[in-house]
Amino acid sequence: MTERTSVPHPDLAESVARAPAAGGPPGGGVSRRGVAIAFLALVLLAPTALYVELVYYLTYNFTALVPPIVPLAVLFIVAGLSSLLARRWRIGLSRQEILVIYAIVMVGAPLMSHGILLWWISASIGQPYFGRAVPQWEPTFFQYIPRWFYPSDPAAVEGFFQGSAHVPWSLWSLPLAAWISFFIALFLANLFLLLILKRQWISHERLAFPIALVPLETVRERDVAGRRLGVLPTSWMFWIGFLIAVVLSLQARLPSILPSFPAIPVNSETVLIPWQKVGPLAGLGDVYLILYPDIIALAYLIPKELSFSVWFFWVIRVASTVAAIAAGATPQKPEEWYGTTFPAPYYQGGGAVIALTIWSLWVARRHLGHVLRFALTGRPETPYAAEPFTYRTLVLGLLLSFGYLVFFCWLAGVRIIVGIALIGLILTYHIVWARLRAENGMSFIAFPFEVNEILFQPLGSAAFRPAEIITVHALRWAYFPGWGESCEVVTGGALDSLKIADSANISQRRLTIALVGGFLLSLFIGAPMVLAACYHWGMLQLHAPTGGWLDGVVRSVGTVNYDLITSPSRFNPIAVIALAAGAAFTFFLGVMRLRFWWWPFHPVGYLAANVWGSQWWYMPMFVGWVLKSLAIRYGGLRLYQQTIPTAIRVIIGTQLVSVLWNVITWWARASM
Repeated sequence: MTERTSVPHPDLAESVARAPAAGGPPGGGVSRRGVAIAFLALVLLAPTALYVELVYYLTYNFTALVPPIVPLAVLFIVAGLSSLLARRWRIGLSRQEILVIYAIVMVGAPLMSHGILLWWISASIGQPYFGRAVPQWEPTFFQYIPRWFYPSDPAAVEGFFQGSAHVPWSLWSLPLAAWISFFIALFLANLFLLLILKRQWISHERLAFPIALVPLETVRERDVAGRRLGVLPTSWMFWIGFLIAVVLSLQARLPSILPSFPAIPVNSETVLIPWQKVGPLAGLGDVYLILYPDIIALAYLIPKELSFSVWFFWVIRVASTVAAIAAGATPQKPEEWYGTTFPAPYYQGGGAVIALTIWSLWVARRHLGHVLRFALTGRPETPYAAEPFTYRTLVLGLLLSFGYLVFFCWLAGVRIIVGIALIGLILTYHIVWARLRAENGMSFIAFPFEVNEILFQPLGSAAFRPAEIITVHALRWAYFPGWGESCEVVTGGALDSLKIADSANISQRRLTIALVGGFLLSLFIGAPMVLAACYHWGMLQLHAPTGGWLDGVVRSVGTVNYDLITSPSRFNPIAVIALAAGAAFTFFLGVMRLRFWWWPFHPVGYLAANVWGSQWWYMPMFVGWVLKSLAIRYGGLRLYQQTIPTAIRVIIGTQLVSVLWNVITWWARASM
């Protein structure tokens, strides 16, 4: 059997898998001024994101969406200023410096999202606050919550949620230090893993990396007075395509403030056929017309068998739901089928996540063998000697950070074996999510199963101690797999940054150090800022938690812990069978894809169809697949390569409109 580790079809442009490497001398780009500009941007973005997302709620997710809105805006502004300076005074930043700024902001900015810092700060303190109204909680499980998880003074807990109080910094010193150390160790563990796997994914398998392709194609290089400076494209085709995307996105949003304004339904969900609540057709759910321009463009950039598999397996999922209802199951929408009965889509997806992890390791077995030999012997093997860090350093760093994470759990009352399983699953989710982002550019809104569900549902909560149940849910902010709503987006941004460095000849060693610095800067600025905001306005009065899902998550964690401890669940063989079925089918798809070049189904597409949120992505993926198929069928590979920049313009224009729309919305509210 011949392994297929490169792009599988000849109709896929090589430029999608690996962007041009132009951009300055090898190993350069990480200058002091570039890093200083990136750090300044992070300092300015912290209060901006706080007000835009948490206080005024101008947007649901300002800094952590995928494709990345804020980093692209920073890239466009910096590149635009560099173009202006180059044209008038023949000074400016190099292409590499601009890309370094983008990479640092992409890793640091998401921390200010409500799904990261606000969630982990409020994850444990919510139980003693909402538990005041439930007297039976005190003797049941409060004794198992480590006192260093949150301030022990009830007044400090009250002030966090109600506001109009000063931050009790002395009481928060130990909880902040503990949780910040955990977050740093988690980030470093993920970074060490990415540095170990990057050669396999970038050079050997040549994943598409469509998000990384956007800044690489946006910032061009021009000689000005003997200097190679980074500028925006001057092609009128670029700006026409960009303006078309901007106009389409703006006109679709204007009816929200001007109801009489006519608009083409893009960036919205228009119901074509409402949900039929009875009969087998209930399995269709709501049939939407969804035309997200940026997702269509991403589907145009990724391999065809992947975009095809996303919508094809969604159709199979809907058909299975219809068949189950026709056989006597309770009518419900396909995205709301959470049980273990057939077709058990989320259990299939959970098995797919586990199988993809094992499959990725199997495909990378030769690379990992080189890594282990290098780590044990210390003798580099060509071309592994050119890596920015020795594999011995990376493996040692991974073991130390992993060990600290397990030690943290042990201090919280978790057995060592459970701590190893918990941290192993968290890192698995982060790395799988990063790989999916490298393959399809967006990952998905949510994985089918979270870490707590993989531990408690098949095995049963009776197998775990109360302190372990509490710790697993206290760490949910670290493994909740969402579309930019958890810290896994930081891992995906770091992997994209390594791809950008590889394609633009940027020093990966210096960039990695700069990424760590940007992460630490955002963490140490953002955590106190979010804490001060909660005590000033009150966590329950901040708009993002109450307008979204976070308020309900914080309120419910105590109830979930109480139920699992007082009414423990047992081993569930049906859940195990459903998980195993999803894993087995994923392995089958992977084997067929390796053996036969014509095989049209991608295992990632199968996972995509069995997550929550697929009801929104299957149609844009279908449209992108059709457009790409037509371009290759009637224009060949040459036409497809020529139209790649157009897809990138659509992504840039759509995302920048999101930033511009925040300004328009703020102005409209201020004028009323």
